[in-house]
Amino acid sequence: MNLYIRYFDREALVANADEAIDFLRAIPEIEVVPSLEADIRDYVAGDVFYPKRYKVRPRVYFIIIKTEAATMLDFKQKKALRSNVMPGGEHREATTPALTKLNEERPGWYEGALDFKRVVLVPATGKHEYRDTHFVAQVKALSGIDCYNRIVDHLRDRVDSRSQFPSAKGKNFKFKFLGDWK
Repeated sequence: MNLYIRYFDREALVANADEAIDFLRAIPEIEVVPSLEADIRDYVAGDVFYPKRYKVRPRVYFIIIKTEAATMLDFKQKKALRSNVMPGGEHREATTPALTKLNEERPGWYEGALDFKRVVLVPATGKHEYRDTHFVAQVKALSGIDCYNRIVDHLRDRVDSRSQFPSAKGKNFKFKFLGDWK
């Protein structure tokens, strides 16, 4: 496992944490303190593969990325992408992006749950306010996005027009496929 480090136009591909720390010490703007050294060593020793970003000063960072690339050219050409094999040798299930699941055509019954901001009248004051509202429905639909559209169309006719509906791609809409049409 190698480490790619970049600070503006300075970059390096190093083999271990010591080489990474040496590279950072060669940059005058970066102050390498013991806590930074310890954090870099923990990141390298850990089993997480996401890029790590370190703050140098406000809005200025350097990054460290774990990679299996042997050379800088391999890293730049993305030839050393991580495989889906876990340390024990077993394969992980490849995750499907949420947008792909949302648009996947699969006619049948869906259960959709939507959290939205509903405009309601407060009787005591006579004014309107937004209330968080959770709505769940089972609908016949062609896909996840069709399920979302059917739920929102249903609600638009029944709630105040100022109510705010979330994006189908966001965390406030969830759906699950219940089964085929009979």
